[in-house]
Amino acid sequence: MPVTDAPAKARALYEARRTRVPIPPFTDAEPDLRMDDGYAIQQELVPLLLADGDTIVGHKVGLTSKPMQRMIGVDSPDHSPVLGSTVFADGEVIPPDAFIAPKAEAEIVFVMGERLAGPGVTVTAARRAVAGAVAGFEIVDSRIADWRIKLADTVADLASCGAVVTSSRIVPIEGVDTRLIGMTLTRNGELVDTGAGAAALGDPVAVVAWLANVLGRKGVALEPGHIVMTGALHAAVPMQPGDVFRADFDRLGAVTARVGHPREATA
Repeated sequence: MPVTDAPAKARALYEARRTRVPIPPFTDAEPDLRMDDGYAIQQELVPLLLADGDTIVGHKVGLTSKPMQRMIGVDSPDHSPVLGSTVFADGEVIPPDAFIAPKAEAEIVFVMGERLAGPGVTVTAARRAVAGAVAGFEIVDSRIADWRIKLADTVADLASCGAVVTSSRIVPIEGVDTRLIGMTLTRNGELVDTGAGAAALGDPVAVVAWLANVLGRKGVALEPGHIVMTGALHAAVPMQPGDVFRADFDRLGAVTARVGHPREATA
């Protein structure tokens, strides 16, 4: 049975994003909701956000690591558009009132050089279509209360995307084994985790191919200039106002994500 009243559920998420007041999980009342139901809600939510003047600048792919898939109980990733209003530059202070319960995830981010449309996209074709990679953070956030999410809840909520931070230097990946790009993550100067590109579907370029094929079934392509967030290389780390996160990647360099103190946001 299709999800009941997807437009109303989308409106509830829209209001939660606007007010920063989380809502109960949809799966509390309807425990049988599945991934397709989440996408039906997401499909209603995105036009509401675009009507406010936002734009789609790329896509995020989540649940690309085996531990995250096991935690949510799935065997494939999820995805959502990335909105222009949520993208920040390396080191830019992000207002703390932009979030409800943010967590930091360091990720390899690709910038598309050519249009890429599925189905039938191979990893080789995806590699050719990518202009290069940048160091990135996704700040995940949930409009669902207390992160009590099941799969349909997070998919509906733009795959729990809160904000994106990227470095400015696009590094070509020709001749680079993206599986072996290592990463160290620090919070306020202290090491908190490490990771490597292989954590994302075995190869982050495979994430681009997967996304192009999934979107292609919906008549959507990856366009030149689009960014593709390929998934966390480590477990998400809660962020507090004033925290400074830095991820150092082999070849790609460093990127810093910071959520400011409330007084900084109003100064």
